[in-house]
Amino acid sequence: MGAALAALPLLAAGLVGCSGDGPDRAVDAFLAGWRDGTLDKLAFIDPTGSKLAATDVAAQLKQLTGDLAGTVPALRRNGKVTDTDGLASATVSVDWTLPGNGHWTYPTTVRLRKGKDDRWQIIWEPKVVQNDLTSGDQLTVDRLPANRGAIQDAGGKPLVAPRPVVMVGINPTEVKDAAGLVKQLDAAFRAIRPPITPAIDLSDLPDRIRNAQPGARVEVVTLRKDAYDQIRSRIQPLPGTAFLTGTLDLSPSREFGRAVLGSVDNVQKQDIDADPATYGQGDRVGHGGLEGAYDKRLRGTPGASVRILRKDPEGTARPVAEVFHRDPQAGEPLKTRLDTGTQTAADAALGTDPKHRTALVALRISDGSILAAANGPGAAAENLAFTAQVPPGSTFKVVTALGLLDAGAVQADTPVDCPRTYAVEGRDFKNSDFFELGTVPFRTDFAKSCNTAFAAQASKLGTDGLAAAGRTLGLEGSWQVGLEAYTGKISTGGPAVERAAAAIGQGTTLVSPLAMAAATAAVARGQWQQPVLVSPAPPAAPPGPQLKPAAVEPLRAMMRQVVTEGTATALAKVPGDPVYGKTGTAEYDNNPAHTHAWFVGWQGDIAFAVFVEQGGSSATSAVPIADRFLRGLAAR
Repeated sequence: MGAALAALPLLAAGLVGCSGDGPDRAVDAFLAGWRDGTLDKLAFIDPTGSKLAATDVAAQLKQLTGDLAGTVPALRRNGKVTDTDGLASATVSVDWTLPGNGHWTYPTTVRLRKGKDDRWQIIWEPKVVQNDLTSGDQLTVDRLPANRGAIQDAGGKPLVAPRPVVMVGINPTEVKDAAGLVKQLDAAFRAIRPPITPAIDLSDLPDRIRNAQPGARVEVVTLRKDAYDQIRSRIQPLPGTAFLTGTLDLSPSREFGRAVLGSVDNVQKQDIDADPATYGQGDRVGHGGLEGAYDKRLRGTPGASVRILRKDPEGTARPVAEVFHRDPQAGEPLKTRLDTGTQTAADAALGTDPKHRTALVALRISDGSILAAANGPGAAAENLAFTAQVPPGSTFKVVTALGLLDAGAVQADTPVDCPRTYAVEGRDFKNSDFFELGTVPFRTDFAKSCNTAFAAQASKLGTDGLAAAGRTLGLEGSWQVGLEAYTGKISTGGPAVERAAAAIGQGTTLVSPLAMAAATAAVARGQWQQPVLVSPAPPAAPPGPQLKPAAVEPLRAMMRQVVTEGTATALAKVPGDPVYGKTGTAEYDNNPAHTHAWFVGWQGDIAFAVFVEQGGSSATSAVPIADRFLRGLAAR
């Protein structure tokens, strides 16, 4: 019944007969009053014939329905009311909505007696609510949680599984110097590698120790066992520390794809407020990443148990019967294309630097599977790998070069001047540290990342040639990977200065690491294919056009030259297959000293993109990450 019933403005000035002459109308009026909390116009008697006030009926109804008192049941009279010599009865269908949108539906009987004034009176008794109820009983509803479906790796193994943890606590009575203890704990926690981000906040621990109830344990933090083992010798001897072991459902490591996987947490108020029919107290809910996006599939359907509570002789309410039971239905697993080894290598490559937000995406070139999507500690739980909207800098010269080669505007060996600066409509484009190469083959301009050479060639692409080349590599496309992802926005048209800036990945062009990794895979494959994170894959965008061999083959050679004699020679000795790539440094505001760092490339069947926000020179930030990633793959 509705919440309004709890504060029902019932009239206590005597009982009034039901409108209409027949018992059908009387039953219908009662059901309407039960639904909307307006019983004051009805006449009630108990089974002995004594009159009952509507207020008493409302109070009993609230008491009997117990945990269901805040729910409005669906009520329906089944057929006509039977009437025999002034006594009538009706079969009524009662339908309660239970946790997880389940339903408890059952029949009940409403009896009536015709009064001396020829008006029908409702015979009120507990069994009107449910046949097994007696006076003073109460219905209680237990929510039965469902087993959550697992997020699986490409091989079908759960990525989140029970793993050992240690719960660090304090016995307050054993602590003499709370401030000193906090200082030592803080130093130990900060020594854990990779570092815990954000750092464990112990600012309120002295107050919690001081205000703890006698004999109570003060919880400090739950650590993965491998993290605890690093500092065990430092914190076990500390006075007052106490430790409990257990397991929690966790990913392979703290860093492992955390923004992509998301988390499973206790239900929050906003979850219940947004969908009270689905969520209830005690639930575990996915937030962020795949856990949040696929929560409905993963969480399953909770079950429910409805029991009758009845007071024993001592006045204690105890369950006496279960009148309804529905087993929970386990959630469905979600299979991803993530490869545990590749993801681990990507997470490790980003390292422990909390100052810069970093991301690394790796794809399998042959089928578009997203093998890894890593976000460094500085990015916390934000999935920059998929959703960043940042300028690509010189990595976009891959797109520009493809456009120029495809249009026949240049060939790899065409001599193209690389001066220190190049002016377009009053703006001077410059090279890093103002280097100049003179007139050299276009492939050398690409390998050395000469901005001025590319700015000078921009006019040969016309107003839309650069955007057209980018679209053949999937940029700006309407494609879905299984999570929110930004596919890019390419500058097109505009004045000559904007087109020159766009040719070197500046201006209004924006991309994500995923978009650049997919574009790089397209160059390696010879055709763009939608990247995919989950299986079965979402509806796929159609593949891009086959790239012309006359354009893509020299571009691949130029990307190899970047590694052998260009801006990424640090990768020349990486074990395994040859590495192809392109570095990038992207200005993101009006200060040329403020730059993001990039590297995109491939080795064997894996294409990848590395992004370092405010990373400065790619040679000192993005390229070393690429080196660590590829060496990590080789060591698997």
